[in-house]
Amino acid sequence: MSWPETVRTAWEALAGRRSRSGLTVLGILIGIAAVILTVGLGEGAQARVGHAIASLGTNLLIVTPGSATASGLRGGLGSASTLTLGDARALQSHLDCPDIAAVAPVVQRSFGLAAGSNTWTAPVLGTTPAYLPIRNRSVVAGAGLTAADVTTGASVAVIGSQVATSLFPSGRAVGRTIQVGGVPFTVVGVLNTAGATANANQDDLVLVPITTAQQQLIGRSGPQAGSLSQILLSARSPQAMGAAYQETQDLLLQLHHIPSPAQADFTVTPQTALLSTASSVSGTLTVLLVGIAAISLLVGGIGVMNIMLVSVTERIREIGVRKALGGTPSDIRRQFLVEASGLGLAGGLGGALLGLAGALVLPQVIGNPVDISWPAVAGSIVVAVGIGVVFGVYPASRAARLAPIDALRSD
Repeated sequence: MSWPETVRTAWEALAGRRSRSGLTVLGILIGIAAVILTVGLGEGAQARVGHAIASLGTNLLIVTPGSATASGLRGGLGSASTLTLGDARALQSHLDCPDIAAVAPVVQRSFGLAAGSNTWTAPVLGTTPAYLPIRNRSVVAGAGLTAADVTTGASVAVIGSQVATSLFPSGRAVGRTIQVGGVPFTVVGVLNTAGATANANQDDLVLVPITTAQQQLIGRSGPQAGSLSQILLSARSPQAMGAAYQETQDLLLQLHHIPSPAQADFTVTPQTALLSTASSVSGTLTVLLVGIAAISLLVGGIGVMNIMLVSVTERIREIGVRKALGGTPSDIRRQFLVEASGLGLAGGLGGALLGLAGALVLPQVIGNPVDISWPAVAGSIVVAVGIGVVFGVYPASRAARLAPIDALRSD
């Protein structure tokens, strides 16, 4: 029997049992669509995380206070105030740290804000003009902090868009006065909208000169006087991230008189580490979801085998007639394999179309992006056909082994 005749015969057999074939295809279709959507959700999540981390800054390194050792016990990260303005100034040295482009010391604490009868609570960051370029932020109204503001300890503030909307819902914010912890500040600028990350809303903050924050807000006495919440660094290029990391660690170890990195009282976190960790989490979740979708594909494959076995049982006489007329076992086996792969192909194509449609509709429902992975689409169709072939082998072999005389005697 030629291939065209085999395909025609297989099509007629499947078309003659539309309901049964449709239900079998449905199982594969749902599995393929689930695989495409889960892969798309995973890639969309990774892209979103990557964009969010990239928006945190350009070639970013974050130095945070480490643990302090007291009475032989080490506290957790941030339990000691080990970073100072002196550390930040030292890191600005192009001789000691040639691969660091900019440095922004930061002190941070939440304060109550007020403008007339409107109130709000937001993180207040004392920092320097270098903060904006390091964090890849810009000012959409007014101006940013200046070196003169830091030098003179000016009572000026640059506010995020959410703070501006909350305190000045009906008017212009620049030039207006806000109370920060009861201290008046003049708003000189409003930041661009940056959205929220996993642990912070980048539009809900207030920037003030670091000297002003230390003198008027946080205070100059107590165990944490003069300490920093973190130091933000920007490497000169993505290729210089490793060198900037090493220069930062070496210099701070020297300044803090610490002989070994294992005993460091600070932590340097590169932007790439944040991205790697977040991507790893997203990748693990994607693999988990794809595994769940693969189970539905397995169920669909079992459905193909079941239908083909039923088909063999129902068509014993047909098989006997064809063998009596000269049909070989390979002809019989090939026909049943073509039928099984046809079911898999139909399910794969239908699942791909359903998955692509879901990728367009689902983001509107759940608010998360779904990136279409064309290799995943093509691979899913191939897998669907493979499932039809693999799960059709046994029924096809069983049909091919039937003796003509036994098949003809079945009725």
